[in-house]
Amino acid sequence: MAVVMDKNATHTVKASLVLGALGVVFGDIGTSPLYTIKEIFGHATGVVANSGNIIGATSAVFWALMVVVTLKYVVLMLRADNRGEGGIMALLALAVSSVSNYPDLKKKLFLIGTFGACLFYGECIITPAISVLSAVEGMALISPSLAEFVLPITVAILISLFAVQRFGTQVVARFYAPIIVLWFAAMGAVGFWQICKTPAVLEALNPVNALAFLQARGWGVFATVGMVVLAITGAETLYADMGHFGKKSIRLAWAILVFPGLALNYLGQGALLLSAPDAVSNPFFLAFPSFLLVPAVILATMATIIASQATISGAYSMTQQAIQLGLLPRMQIIHTSETESGQIYMPTVNWILLTAVLLAALGFRSSSDLASAYGIAITGTMLIATILTFYVIRYGWKYPLWLSLSATFFFLFLDVLLFASCAVKFFQGGWFPVVLALSLVTLMLTWKRGRELLLQHIYENDPKLVDFVEYMKDTTISRVERTAVFLVSDPRTAPQALMHNLKHNQVLHQRNLIVTVVFEDIPWVSDAHCLQCLQVGDGFWQITIRYGFMDKTDIPKALSALNQQGLFFEAFSTSYFLSRETVVPSQGGKMARWQEALFTLVSRNAGSVVSYFNIPSNSVIELGSRVHI
Repeated sequence: MAVVMDKNATHTVKASLVLGALGVVFGDIGTSPLYTIKEIFGHATGVVANSGNIIGATSAVFWALMVVVTLKYVVLMLRADNRGEGGIMALLALAVSSVSNYPDLKKKLFLIGTFGACLFYGECIITPAISVLSAVEGMALISPSLAEFVLPITVAILISLFAVQRFGTQVVARFYAPIIVLWFAAMGAVGFWQICKTPAVLEALNPVNALAFLQARGWGVFATVGMVVLAITGAETLYADMGHFGKKSIRLAWAILVFPGLALNYLGQGALLLSAPDAVSNPFFLAFPSFLLVPAVILATMATIIASQATISGAYSMTQQAIQLGLLPRMQIIHTSETESGQIYMPTVNWILLTAVLLAALGFRSSSDLASAYGIAITGTMLIATILTFYVIRYGWKYPLWLSLSATFFFLFLDVLLFASCAVKFFQGGWFPVVLALSLVTLMLTWKRGRELLLQHIYENDPKLVDFVEYMKDTTISRVERTAVFLVSDPRTAPQALMHNLKHNQVLHQRNLIVTVVFEDIPWVSDAHCLQCLQVGDGFWQITIRYGFMDKTDIPKALSALNQQGLFFEAFSTSYFLSRETVVPSQGGKMARWQEALFTLVSRNAGSVVSYFNIPSNSVIELGSRVHI
């Protein structure tokens, strides 16, 4: 009987993971049918909606889903996990660790991967804008007089969406899966209905029609492929959310509901255009019976909100990982769930993201104009992910060169074609994600370089910890019966806060913990390896706390493990001493003046280490110093 119960419990967990994946992972790619076919036959491509082109375009979309999403992401990319976590930041950490014996190659991959991560931010900005716009634009089909309200309603929805982020997604998430299930079921049903009315569209299942359609475009193939790319937007989310739901759940959800729903809907739109070419203005909504148009618009709006939620949450997670990898300064992170560590809210990121999304919506004003900007962000991230995957297969998994090339060369060729096709729209909006990514890369690399120089200055100018502890043995400084925690970036030097406290207060604590936090390039660090303790002298201990880039940082909780190692730690008798370095730009430094100015500006506005490490604010003593780099 016990065995049966365990088996049922396992099935329940798997079912919940599949439903969770449906509610979060597939929202983005699930809203692509709203605009993909419409844009392929838009003015930008010049493709005429005749029967041959309709069959060919539908075939191209179907096989893009089959090859790029199913074969590349669902079959191949989901295998390249970093301790169960996915996403380009996790893939970057995996690729860099795989080539650790090749320093030059490691630096190049780090730069490429960082640019890919920054392109993902462009996707996080464009997805809410284009998804909500494309759904609300359906109102114009209900009544042309409603067209003037599309933009104001879009802005109102976006503001509301970002405003509720501070409450967390735990309560709302339970409603996501049923809506998305209904969404894919509705898309599949209406598509099947249209296919039954015009079964000739099934010729699109032959890949020869896709190749013939693209070949007939000539040089215009780049513009056409740039719009076909819209069908696979959100494919990166399948990989990024692997750690939350598991590869098996994602694969199962894709095979059972998502791919059939998408394929039927795209074929259904093609069938509609074969019988009514005038429906090219908005084939998604016009595929529904007229009496279902209003419910379809409402359901589409709800689905786009869910798709936007997925990318917003992804931006939070990506930023948290970038902070822990040393690419961004500390920011406030609020955990909105007591049981799910991945559910976080970052106020700074939220409002910056809202501002950027509103500017994108108001600047481009329509989903069609945003489509050009969307493609470069998507395909650029995909291309970089394929490059990183090659190095993981070759150097991480130790596969032969011929096998590594066989597994990635076809996808690399395809990604280059897709990226080049989207790049032709650079001046029609494609510049937006590129400029954004370059700006973020500059910020990240400046911050990383500035921190390296700052740590180098501290190490070269501050006394060594071992020498300082040895010197203190012969002093008569009085000691108080409390514990002092000093957070340091370099454990080899004596903390400046310790020396300032000794200079001004002439007192030492009975127990002095020199704490260094190290972020590993893996998602999670086990409790057994999280904390290391080494006594360096009478009353002095060197503590190293290790976190993965997905771990929740909580120093008091980590230090409580010292009690199991025989070192008394009591939260109410502990003071935390922090040293805040004020960076002062100087002539002849190791950074360009503009970089120094940027690093100084960012450093002064960095988030508090107190909230970032979950340290009780009433136990903190902060001492400052000025540093020239």
